[in-house]
Amino acid sequence: MPSPLRADLSDTLRLSIPIIIAQLSTTLMGLTDNLFVGRLLGAVPLGAAGLSMSLSFLLSSVGIGGLTVIGALISQANGRADAAEVNRHYRAGLQVAVLLSLGLGLLVALAAWRIEWFGQTAEVNALAQPFMLIISASTLPLFVFIAARQLCDGLRYPRVAMTITVVALGLNALLNYVLILGVGPLPAMGVQGSATATLLSRVFMAGAMLLYIHRSRQFRPYFSPAVVSRPVTDSVRQILRLGLPSGLTFFFEIALFSVAMIIVGWLGADRLAAHQIAISMASSTYMMATGISSAGAIRVGSALGRGDQPGIRRAGLAAFALSAVLMGASGLVFWFFNDTLVSLYLSDAPGQPTAGVAQIAASLVLMAAVFQLSDGLQVVGIGVLRGLSDVNVPTLITLFSYWLVALPTSYVLGFTLGYDAQGVWAGLLVGLTVAAVLLTVRFFRLAPAAVN
Repeated sequence: MPSPLRADLSDTLRLSIPIIIAQLSTTLMGLTDNLFVGRLLGAVPLGAAGLSMSLSFLLSSVGIGGLTVIGALISQANGRADAAEVNRHYRAGLQVAVLLSLGLGLLVALAAWRIEWFGQTAEVNALAQPFMLIISASTLPLFVFIAARQLCDGLRYPRVAMTITVVALGLNALLNYVLILGVGPLPAMGVQGSATATLLSRVFMAGAMLLYIHRSRQFRPYFSPAVVSRPVTDSVRQILRLGLPSGLTFFFEIALFSVAMIIVGWLGADRLAAHQIAISMASSTYMMATGISSAGAIRVGSALGRGDQPGIRRAGLAAFALSAVLMGASGLVFWFFNDTLVSLYLSDAPGQPTAGVAQIAASLVLMAAVFQLSDGLQVVGIGVLRGLSDVNVPTLITLFSYWLVALPTSYVLGFTLGYDAQGVWAGLLVGLTVAAVLLTVRFFRLAPAAVN
């Protein structure tokens, strides 16, 4: 292996590990919710919680994905050693986060109000509606945390977010137990206790991130009086101009999986619960891939800011290679230990038979094992292209791959041809593979001209 590429792989890995841990900890909060709800309350509450979180995540995904462009812009400014621009993007990012959270949080609340539109059973709807209303209130602290962490990640201090999210993960687990069952004077809140645990954990994450940034020495050069005096209007516009297409890219993928969950729910509550188990596992590995994607975006953006054309290509190649190794390994774990992994989610509590759910979920985990590689490569492609501030074409690629390829294929295989939930997941595999190929080709065609 050439020495420069080896150095790039090593640097990408060092930058990726804390981002992966932070992303994984964030995702594990949802997985923790599912574990507590599934084991303590049963399959129907698990399906309701999964539906609520999926719909909430879908409706707020434009903001979640859009705010990540702040990190790429900060890394580009850092490559040019422009502290004032770094601060300007940070302040503008917080303003955009508040703006988006108000609009998208209201959208989540409206969706909860009309939960029956999604065609689920009355029992699922009764539990999902208040769950979503609580989650809608957590949109503001979540967006503030995401925007603020872009400063840390863009300046290559990813351990800050890692530490905060790991602590929040432990806090979320404790709160789930306490609030679901009721401990001491606290009443048992059931599935709504899990939603409240998520809200409180996100408030902690936002507060801790802002406190660290404004109290820590390494960020002081970016908050001097001369630096903070610059207006942020142009930066707000730039973040919105780049962030909205980037957010739509993220939305298209999240929407694909959310719609897949809805149509799986049409097949029955047992399929919905099984789908939620399998998608929770796939989401965990996906967030690890997004960690590498974020590291790739930061390194590509920094190389672009320096005008380093060979560095752009090497940074992208290193991100693709690391993702292929990581996702390939996770696919093997899913393949050989699918039954064991599924058993962690379910118990045979009285009145809650789970054998059928476990069997379906195990088969879906096998499908998830197969599409790990495609899923990892396509999200890295999105990230490294974001580092080049290339967001419009990737948005079109994902729209085509997810909505014109994956979703129709899922419906035909699952319903028309009768392959049930397994057919739905096979369609997801086809769409993710198309996206991976197109995004990878796009980066390597665009990278040589990036600094011309």
